Amino acid sequence: MTVESHTSAKPPVKPRGGAAGDIQAKLMLVALCLLWGVTWPAMKIALVEIPPLSMRTLTAAAGAVTLLAICLAARTRLRVPTNAWGHVVAIAFLNIGAFSLLTAYAQVAAATSRVTILIYTMPIWAVLLAWIVLREKPNARQLLSVVLCALGLVALIAPVAATGVPLGLLLAVAAGASWGAGTVYVKWARLDIDSLALAFWQLVVAFILIAACLLLFDGRLDIDRAHAPALLATAFSGIVGSGIAYAMWFAIVRRLSAATASLGALGIPVVGVLSTVLIVGERPTTTDLIGFGLIFAASACVLWAPSAAARQRKALTR
Repeated sequence: MTVESHTSAKPPVKPRGGAAGDIQAKLMLVALCLLWGVTWPAMKIALVEIPPLSMRTLTAAAGAVTLLAICLAARTRLRVPTNAWGHVVAIAFLNIGAFSLLTAYAQVAAATSRVTILIYTMPIWAVLLAWIVLREKPNARQLLSVVLCALGLVALIAPVAATGVPLGLLLAVAAGASWGAGTVYVKWARLDIDSLALAFWQLVVAFILIAACLLLFDGRLDIDRAHAPALLATAFSGIVGSGIAYAMWFAIVRRLSAATASLGALGIPVVGVLSTVLIVGERPTTTDLIGFGLIFAASACVLWAPSAAARQRKALTR
């Protein structure tokens, strides 16, 4: 396999599969919203009894093993060209390593529902970076989604910011920025690597990074106080939230534009907040509900947008 340099004269990689592939990718995005949304309260349950670094080390390990099993079942070629490893490490750091560490500590320091929402400033960063780096100029629907997302975030942050923004919320926003940058990096690097293989190696690199932080700061894996619910929640977060979900996410990113994939993922915090209310018992305020509604509307704008292929067919029939 080879890596296409961003300076190559070769045209950019385009979303695959035409209208059918576009619809399939959006359906995958809906399923991903459900899976990742439910993962947030699961992580909160795990973090009650397992320290953040230990929890994230376990989930990264479980995710990597899950993805390896998926790759073997799909007979995916796992070899990475030597000159692609720098990109893989950078993508792994932004998408999984830094994101995992920042979100874990954010959940310890702040309410899961607000953390879940604030992480999804990601589309704002992704759309802006895609515009600058990839020259993906946002269309009117995407700009409307960004505006709705920004209004929703204002509704969520303003009541808390009046008394000083907690560290947990800042960590959540930083996690969103890291994820957005990683999403754009995947599109920019244009690696000629299967999406499943790329997801697997990212989890391996992230596991090494997080495990190193665990040994450096905590000294050892700490599950001494963990009972069955925390262990099961950690297993779910690793197998489903890391393994299966990341396999879906990187397939989606390859098939949709960075802006569409990122904005469509705004459905995740809505599912995350609702499941947190039902499972963990956190109760959102009125302003929280307004913010959630605006962000859900932002997601709907993207998910219900006509595909590029459909727009092209419509133009040809005029």
